[in-house]
Amino acid sequence: MADNILEIRDLVVEYHTDDAIVHAVNSVNLSIKKGETVGLVGETGAGKTTIARSIMRILQTPPAKLCSGEILFEEQNIMALSEHDMRKIRGNKIAMIFQDPMTALNPIETVGFQIAEAIGLHNKISRAEAVRRACDMLEMVGIPSARYDEYPHQFSGGMKQRVVIAMALACNPELLLADEPTTALDVTIQAQVLEMMQSLKERLGTSVLMITHDLGVVADCCQSVAVIYAGEIVEYGTAEHIFEAATHPYTIGLFNSLPKLDSDARRLIPIKGLMPDPTNLPTGCTFCERCPDATEKCAAESPDVVEIAPGHLVKCFLTEVNK
Repeated sequence: MADNILEIRDLVVEYHTDDAIVHAVNSVNLSIKKGETVGLVGETGAGKTTIARSIMRILQTPPAKLCSGEILFEEQNIMALSEHDMRKIRGNKIAMIFQDPMTALNPIETVGFQIAEAIGLHNKISRAEAVRRACDMLEMVGIPSARYDEYPHQFSGGMKQRVVIAMALACNPELLLADEPTTALDVTIQAQVLEMMQSLKERLGTSVLMITHDLGVVADCCQSVAVIYAGEIVEYGTAEHIFEAATHPYTIGLFNSLPKLDSDARRLIPIKGLMPDPTNLPTGCTFCERCPDATEKCAAESPDVVEIAPGHLVKCFLTEVNK
C-alpha cells in the first residue's frame, strides 16, 4: 500500500431509477502506484466514467448510490471525508480531464479566468499571481498566453481539450483522471495531446488513470492495464501481460477486432452480441452469452479472480482449465 497513491477496494455503485436498478460498478478493485499510468479499457457503458466520478466524489445522488467499498488516496479513505474536506482535495490533489471539453468549459467566462479561478481556489495567492500562473499553464499546453481573455467558442476542439488539460494540471495534482481525453479529436491532434500529456506527467511526476476504449492509446501511455466489462474488471496486468499474453476471452476479442498490418485477413473478427442489460445482469459470468468458450458452469457461477502470473489477474474459469 505504501507505493500506491490510490487503492479502490470492492467498489459497488448503482443507479436507482423509477423503473429499475442499474448495476454500474460491481466489486471493483484497482490500485495505482505513484508516478504510474494505469489504463482502464472497456466498451461504452462498462462503468469507466462512474469509477472516475466516484474517485472525485461527483456522482449525482440521486440517482447514483455508492453501495459499498473504500477509495483510499494516500492511505486516507476519501469516502469518509466531509464535503468541505473533499473540496480541498478535488481539483488540487486529484484532478479530472472530462470527456467533452465543450461541456467542461463555461461558455460565458474566458478560458484564462477559468484556469486562474481553479488556481486561486486552492492557493493563498493574489489575483495577479493566479493570472500569471494561468498564463504559464496556457503556454505549457501550447497555447499563447495572449489568448487568456478569449472565450471557449474561439478555440478549436483540440485547443479546447488543451485548455481542459491546463485546468486539470493547474494545481500540480498528484493524481490525474483522464476520461477519454482524445476521443473527440482527429488522429493528428490526438497524437499531439497524448505526447503533451506524457511530457507534463514526467515533468510533474503525476499518477494517471487513463480511461479509454482505444488500445492504441493504452499501448502508447500505460504501464498497467485494467480491462473492464459490465462493471467488473475481468483482466488486469502490466501492458506486456495484456498485449502479449491476453487471457480473458473478452480481452482476446478486443484484440481480434483490431486490424493488423501483418495479416492478410479480409474481415475482422467481431465480438458477437451486446453487453448484458445492467439492470438484469446474468447469474454467472457477465461475458458468458458472448463468449465462444462458455460452458454450463459459466452460465451458473461467477468466476473468482485468479493470478495466473505475478501481477496478472484474470476473472475466468478458463484459467482453471489451462493450469
